[in-house]
Amino acid sequence: MARSLPKIPPGRQARLPQFATMVLAAGLCLASDFAVAGDYYLRGGIGLDRPETTAFTDTDCSTTTPAALYGCGTGGDGAPYRSAGDFGTMPSVELGLGYETGVVRFEVLVEYRPDFSFDGRANFLAPERRQEVSADLSSLSGMIAGFVDLDALGVPEFGPFVPFIGAGIGAAHTRIGQTTMTFPATTTTVPGGSHTGLAWMATAGVALALSERVSLDLAWRYTDLGEVRTPRGPGRVVWRDGSRAPLPLDLAPTKARLKSHGVRLSLRYAF
Repeated sequence: MARSLPKIPPGRQARLPQFATMVLAAGLCLASDFAVAGDYYLRGGIGLDRPETTAFTDTDCSTTTPAALYGCGTGGDGAPYRSAGDFGTMPSVELGLGYETGVVRFEVLVEYRPDFSFDGRANFLAPERRQEVSADLSSLSGMIAGFVDLDALGVPEFGPFVPFIGAGIGAAHTRIGQTTMTFPATTTTVPGGSHTGLAWMATAGVALALSERVSLDLAWRYTDLGEVRTPRGPGRVVWRDGSRAPLPLDLAPTKARLKSHGVRLSLRYAF
């Protein structure tokens, strides 16, 4: 029998992956103490994420074969050689299949971010000189998530809104296209590739029951999608005025961390 639905409290920034594990563990303990009967549900939603500022660096700045893209040293801004910037605003779509046990909801969550970009600057030259860096990306993640409905624990409801918190852990597969680095006289291209690694999220929100079986969830979410990596591969330097022949490069991998804050709006249908 479907119960009246969702919940979402205030967002609080979670910075450690252990938080996800703690919430899931707490959910397992609570589930053993509360209702045995449960309801399956399907949830679909959309969201927007705003990633944190990050930087691409070498996985090993000292390698020469293949060659490190940045190398070991200090750039014109006083920081180690790198490309610093952000990933812009990331739209996302998500689908979750879950099971509700009264206090705790367990969910298999898949989320797709089809199109976002890195927009940054390298620091090989003086800060005022041209050294723009750009690349297009996409990401697919899958997680096992747990959500705790706080009203069942005695937390007051906010009118018709039911608060909840949750966390999840799993993996993300992120693909990056060709990276373009534009300098005053040259353009350097870096090969694209993909990487799969650990991902986790923490969330807080509220749910509004629209009917006996349908609810609307509004949530804040902090997501760590792990590393974005460019692989070892062929790059090249091109002199835009044609004064020299293109210079081929055998480049070593680079990496950046992809973390974001965002909002989610979703519908949940219990069956």
